[in-house]
Amino acid sequence: MSINSRAWIIIVNYRTADLVVNCLHSLADQIDCLSGGRVLVMDNASGDDSVVTLKGTIEREGWQEWVSVVPLDRNGGFAFGNNAGIRIALASPLDCDYLFLLNPDTLVRPKAIQALINFMGIRPEVGIAGSHLENADGGEECSAHRFHSPLSELTEGVRLNVFNRLLKNYLVTEPIRKDAHRCDWVSGASMMIRRAVFEDIGLLDEDYFLYFEEQDFCRRTILAGWQIWYVPDSKIMHIEGAATGIQQVVRRRPAYWYNSRRRYFTKYYGISGLILADLLWVMGRLTYLVRRGLGLGAQGKGSDPKWFMLDILWGDLRAVLNGQAWRIARKRA
Repeated sequence: MSINSRAWIIIVNYRTADLVVNCLHSLADQIDCLSGGRVLVMDNASGDDSVVTLKGTIEREGWQEWVSVVPLDRNGGFAFGNNAGIRIALASPLDCDYLFLLNPDTLVRPKAIQALINFMGIRPEVGIAGSHLENADGGEECSAHRFHSPLSELTEGVRLNVFNRLLKNYLVTEPIRKDAHRCDWVSGASMMIRRAVFEDIGLLDEDYFLYFEEQDFCRRTILAGWQIWYVPDSKIMHIEGAATGIQQVVRRRPAYWYNSRRRYFTKYYGISGLILADLLWVMGRLTYLVRRGLGLGAQGKGSDPKWFMLDILWGDLRAVLNGQAWRIARKRA
């Protein structure tokens, strides 16, 4: 496929207009690589001045030819907002070959979009490609991952490098590599998706409000026979959690994160897999707490959100007892 293939960019906004404006500024010099595609900013019913701010900035900067703001009637989550934009792109008479899902809390480095298009253009087997992510302080953020599994929950709970080396094939987050390589899933902060993938598997699962939806989509993509690749030549700065506040560990993590985790494990491993994941996580976490109490190699001290263990276990138990988890499992079957 030609490296001049048309791409559309979808950005979902929810009360992050200033971040979106900065992101659009970073895109302004790269629009030619879209080959006539557009940037759609989907506003998830922010209820503030986001739409006015964004439309005013677009008019003031003269960006009307390549970016549009689309107000939505409700905040249905990340997948909901992206799907609304994807439907517009797929139905447009302009057509598109790729759809680039981009977080509002990102800055696109020069040639980052073209690097993804070039890579996928010469590799027709690649359905999704992700970028190398940089932190605001210049550090690196891992964006190429393995799928979560019950054993990955054990490693998450234990937090011990020696143990991680024993179960290295189950670590969700691997050491960052400098070369392009296949992986299970890439961060939803920057995902270039081939149009044919949507034609094969449909849109993102809107039953995820936020988090785990990109992992779910990548898993479905692989099951349909496509490959997922990490492309380090494409560089994006990501202010992780700026749009959601999820990195503020002093806060209690919002319920939608636990709901998404529960949905993912139940959808792909069943009720028994969810329970096993929780049991293994608790086993690992208890060993971590003992080591921390004894001062023996406890990594990541103090990094859990408030009531983290209670919210995972009680939330999952309640979902099993009230039938919510069983409904997810029946859909899986």
